Amino acid sequence: MVTAAQARPTERAKFIQKTYMHLAGAVLAFALVSVFLFQSGIAEVLTRVMTGSRFSWIAVLGVFMILGWFSRSLAAKADSIGAQYAGLGIFVVVQAILFTPLLYIAAVFSDPSVIPTAAILTLLMFAGLTAVVFISRKDFSFLGSILAIGGFIALGVIICSAIFGFTLGLFFSFIMVVFASAAILYDTSKVLHNYSTDQYVAASLELFASVALLFWYVLQIVMSFSRR
Repeated sequence: MVTAAQARPTERAKFIQKTYMHLAGAVLAFALVSVFLFQSGIAEVLTRVMTGSRFSWIAVLGVFMILGWFSRSLAAKADSIGAQYAGLGIFVVVQAILFTPLLYIAAVFSDPSVIPTAAILTLLMFAGLTAVVFISRKDFSFLGSILAIGGFIALGVIICSAIFGFTLGLFFSFIMVVFASAAILYDTSKVLHNYSTDQYVAASLELFASVALLFWYVLQIVMSFSRR
């Protein structure tokens, strides 16, 4: 398998262009699904169901982790472009549903500028981190083991907070923004060094997952400051 980093400059350029075009498409699809959920009234119902109790939220997280893992594995291991699109589509819809309670609370109980502000900050941070990888040409694969350990620790803290009812707070959100930023560095580097030039859909899913994680915690930080 010829990776994007090993491909000829023209092929690598096409791969990068297709990857980021599909990433933009995934973000747009996420926004459209979210708008549909809000306008149809489903968002309010999902928010009540998903946040009804601590244990319902744990169950939701478990289901969506499994679906997220399945869609990412499907896209990454698929030989056909159709299967890659299926994985990306499933993941986008799963993320839109998972984001519904947070977006609903931000839209209904916070300042109207909160969501646009968080989206712009996320975009700027993502652009800056992407530029670091492309300009430095550094391989950030060494972050993989750190992110794996950090991810399990973060998941454990989140589950404990849901079980025992304590609030994670603003400090945890800042830590997770740092974690998500490291994930973007790692995933951008991984896309160039581990994906072949015909895996641009799977590569876009990898990046979308990190962008979604970053947006989740940036939005929580912006919401927190809007209440002050």
